[in-house]
Amino acid sequence: MRQPLSVSPSVCRHMVSLAVAVTMLSFGQLSKIEAGDILATGARVELVFDGGAVLTEGVAAGHDGLMYFSDITFSHQTTDDNGVFEAGHIWKYDPKSGKTVIFRSPSGMSNGLKFDADGNLLAAEGADYGGRRITRTNMKTGKSYVIAGLYEGRSFNSCNDITIDEKGRVYFSDPRYLGHESIDQPVMAVYRIDPDGTIERIVTDAGKPNGVCVSPDQKTLYVVSNDNGNSGIGRIPEDTPAHKGRMALLAYDLSVDGTAKFRRVLVDYAPQDGPDGLVVDAEGNLYVAVRDETRPGIVVYSPAGEELEYIETELPTNVGFGRGNESKTLYITAGKSLFRIRLKKEGYQLPAR
Repeated sequence: MRQPLSVSPSVCRHMVSLAVAVTMLSFGQLSKIEAGDILATGARVELVFDGGAVLTEGVAAGHDGLMYFSDITFSHQTTDDNGVFEAGHIWKYDPKSGKTVIFRSPSGMSNGLKFDADGNLLAAEGADYGGRRITRTNMKTGKSYVIAGLYEGRSFNSCNDITIDEKGRVYFSDPRYLGHESIDQPVMAVYRIDPDGTIERIVTDAGKPNGVCVSPDQKTLYVVSNDNGNSGIGRIPEDTPAHKGRMALLAYDLSVDGTAKFRRVLVDYAPQDGPDGLVVDAEGNLYVAVRDETRPGIVVYSPAGEELEYIETELPTNVGFGRGNESKTLYITAGKSLFRIRLKKEGYQLPAR
């Protein structure tokens, strides 16, 4: 079994210098950051599940206290000699018992997962034999509903990640990283679903949008751009040259009417690969799954984009805070696994209704 990964030894030196720097600079909402202000004493990355098929993703805390996460089963990696492949799964992990079981399969090739204020599970279903849609599952009845299936009469490219504001509006990204299906939307964009079911395309200038997240004050929409230079992982040889595009963490001003306007690049990762998913804590700090092979892990940023902490992991895909007694536990999806680490900060969750 894999040994838990410890935090980088350079963190302490980095945090001391950062604490000094923060006392000299003003970053709006950013308060003075002291060394060890993010991680709990003795915190280590713990492996809690290692049974995924290809790629775990989209970890989110249910109102029942369980952690739900996707298992994306790339068809080109799970196909057997008879042409049969796994159809995608959603797992659920119980922090109390330590057990992980299948919640739903097939998953529609779900990627990002989020729970709304009523405790319903929202899933971003992708391509590669997936649903290419956003679904909402009533966790009491088990029934699922398609809340976004088409835009302008055409299928989405490959719904990827989800975030929800306190007015109940759902925002999701729609890139394409793999799958044989046609690409039917003219741009890789971020969309908004209003409570009345109206769907609007609100961000078209992010490059190839991936992770999305609304700030706790509801004034910022964070969007990850991760442009790997192709739309068909597994369909071209790995050594085929590709021109990668923007690799960045972007901040958009989010208006009260749900429209978004580009504000600034918070972090530019080029020429390395950029992030995947992200979440925020109750203070507005960002926890970003960075897929830079030279420095993979979870990087914690202030709302101004200043690095506060680095947690070394294998190449991560997403992050999510627990609820209740687990509200200061950060869960991490990476490879075929689920990890967790204890923090001093409490995660931000939508107020329950």
